Amino acid sequence: MREEIKRSELESLLAQKLEKGYGVAREDATDEILYKALASVIKDYLAEKRRKFSVDISSHGRKRVYYICMEFLLGRSLKNNLFNLGIEKSAREVLKKTYDANLDALYEQEPDAGLGNGGLGRLAACFMDSLAALEYPATGYSILYEFGIFKQRIIDGWQTELPDNWLPGGEVWLTPRPDQTSEVHFGGEIQEFWDYGYHYINYVNYKTVEAVPYDMYVSGYDSKGVTKLRLFKAKSPSIDMGLFNSGDYARAINQNAMAEVISKILYPNDNHIEGKQLRLEQQYFLVCAALNNITTTHLKTYGTMDNFHEKVAIQLNDTHPALMIPELMRVLLDECGYSWDKAYDITINTFSYTNHTVMSEALEVWNEDLFRTLLPRHHQILKEIDNRFAAEIRGVTDKSEAEIAGMTVISKHQIRMANLSVIASHAVNGVSAIHSQIIKDDVFSGFYSVMPKKFKNVTNGISSRRWLNQSNHGLTELCNDLLGSDYVKNMTKLEGLRKYQNDAQVLERLGAVKRENKENFAKYLKSRSIGIIDPASMFDVQVKRMHEYKRQHLNALNIISLYQKLLDNPQLDIVPQTFIFGAKAAPGYYLAKQIIRLICQLQKEIEKRPDISEKLRIVYLEDYKVSLSEVLMPASEVSEQISLAGTEASGTGNMKLMLNGAITLGTLDGANIEIKEACGDENIIIFGMNAQEAKAAKAAYRPIEYYNGNPDIKRAIDLMVSGVNGNSFEELANSLKNSDPYMVLKDFESYREARGRMTRLYREPAAWNRMSLNNIAGAGRFSADEAIRKYAADIWRCN
Repeated sequence: MREEIKRSELESLLAQKLEKGYGVAREDATDEILYKALASVIKDYLAEKRRKFSVDISSHGRKRVYYICMEFLLGRSLKNNLFNLGIEKSAREVLKKTYDANLDALYEQEPDAGLGNGGLGRLAACFMDSLAALEYPATGYSILYEFGIFKQRIIDGWQTELPDNWLPGGEVWLTPRPDQTSEVHFGGEIQEFWDYGYHYINYVNYKTVEAVPYDMYVSGYDSKGVTKLRLFKAKSPSIDMGLFNSGDYARAINQNAMAEVISKILYPNDNHIEGKQLRLEQQYFLVCAALNNITTTHLKTYGTMDNFHEKVAIQLNDTHPALMIPELMRVLLDECGYSWDKAYDITINTFSYTNHTVMSEALEVWNEDLFRTLLPRHHQILKEIDNRFAAEIRGVTDKSEAEIAGMTVISKHQIRMANLSVIASHAVNGVSAIHSQIIKDDVFSGFYSVMPKKFKNVTNGISSRRWLNQSNHGLTELCNDLLGSDYVKNMTKLEGLRKYQNDAQVLERLGAVKRENKENFAKYLKSRSIGIIDPASMFDVQVKRMHEYKRQHLNALNIISLYQKLLDNPQLDIVPQTFIFGAKAAPGYYLAKQIIRLICQLQKEIEKRPDISEKLRIVYLEDYKVSLSEVLMPASEVSEQISLAGTEASGTGNMKLMLNGAITLGTLDGANIEIKEACGDENIIIFGMNAQEAKAAKAAYRPIEYYNGNPDIKRAIDLMVSGVNGNSFEELANSLKNSDPYMVLKDFESYREARGRMTRLYREPAAWNRMSLNNIAGAGRFSADEAIRKYAADIWRCN
């Protein structure tokens, strides 16, 4: 790969930035200043590269892709951009020779950008990387959250949320564009009138918030492409001088503060009406500002909205940005004067919708009164979309009124954004084969029966270069030695590793790479006082958002049972195991927080028994994030993907772990099914019900029967009640015994049996390493590059 910036040029640019940008002499440059100066050099280079790329896009009239998402979990930018530009080695040498500085120390100066939470945001970040690598003209849009999701602290086992103040170290990557600030209007009244046969809309008495754009750039790997991520900060347009001059200072200032709260925090708690209103305001703020920017760019290029859908593809991710549908209709109807039919044709051919999960939180429903008060014109437009859609369905099908009511946007004083997203998009996709089938068979079955061609599948993907080449240097060196370097741009070429699956030397070397990575992770934990773990133990990893459907409590229940067996017989011959958890729970999700607390108190109880903790240990990774994941993934050996079949849409952590050689222990859920196809049946450990079996068993399931019928389950749950490290978990125990919505107890015995198979295989290093090699070889199909190619061909219809 070529270096995009020569070493001598990089050295000169860095020196200039230190002197003119930061006023710091070479000998006085701290790691923090060097990090910011180097980041500024890279940002400036990428901005100019993006400008040239945009000129090329416009000159060739290429279709532009806009990726709208409430979150982008980017992680750190410096390492990723240096690698993609091919200048990491030069940067390291310049820093060492000229400043006696270590590039790795500079990486530690950068905070993870606080713009995302979990899989949705990480996927969006992966797609930004691949869109640039494949040279698609793409822009992402989101909100510039001041504090992001939250910084997690575990205090006495309980999750405590603290502000994630990421901007002091992260804003160096941001380029403010105040010249492109736009207005967003909330509330107000609609005045309608006719004049010379034209229908006019006048919008009055609204509240205005300004959307100030800030740009970040993501370089493509060895390509001309640069993706722009435009983030909007909410700002009050001005202070109310009338209030201020009358002496009502607090009210005048409070109005400003309430406007700017829109971009303070990602996903504010919505278990009260104020939180629900703020979420709705956030979503409209994003889509209004983004669409204003998109239409302005389009009109500057083409001078008309007639061809908008031919030159623009807008991807809606979950229902959070679905308000962009009525917003585009509003612009076309009220500002451009199009007829309804023409406006709707442009709209439906512009949007595509990805459903990322079947969980209710991603199928948003708004109270109609709240919606109408905050967005009166959009409410009118949704009612018209609804009426026309219902009339169309009545005309072409024999569906009952009840069936049609289940498909409409507005019903029983609620506005259903998922239905809107399906109705007004030209394509709807799930994110794994099984998930896409579930939304056709279940979630959107009514729609699928009348518009089957609209439904597609694009299985999720990951930034393979980040999770392999940037994070796992030992494995990268092995792959380079065996395959050359072509696979870095085409990860499907990792398939070439399979021919070495019976090569004893290669398998032994793979095992040595894993041992070194485990030792490095153990040192990482110790150096940060997180914990002391044995690198010789089996590293069993479950890192994902904390949620009942992901079944971290199934894992915990098994650990309790294993702990009790070791209490009975400390000499029991088992494979030493280290269970590694990392997860944040939504602030208002009480039971998820209880699961975190159970795991943390169980960790403390086990540590009281040295004779047991040498065989069984737990580590809970506080404030789990992308940069921590980059250290963990290469060291992982078992990938826990144990959600109830039919509940996990896809997952991407499973793909990162697979790429780094971990063996999946999982259900036939989400992308696990395709991972099984990719690595081979003999290289994955599957347990539990499949989706059809789980659905069939649901109605008659009585968890109390499993509690009474299985002594190990009963004993483990009883310990939860009597106390783990002196803390009772009666509510969690009662949930498992009496409701168990995700059938933990029903799958428990199968899970435990699968774990037995897994530990037996682990005792055979050659067999285990062979399984690991086959997982790495099959992971190429889960590169985000492959997913983006499919979106471009099948959904966005762009070259």
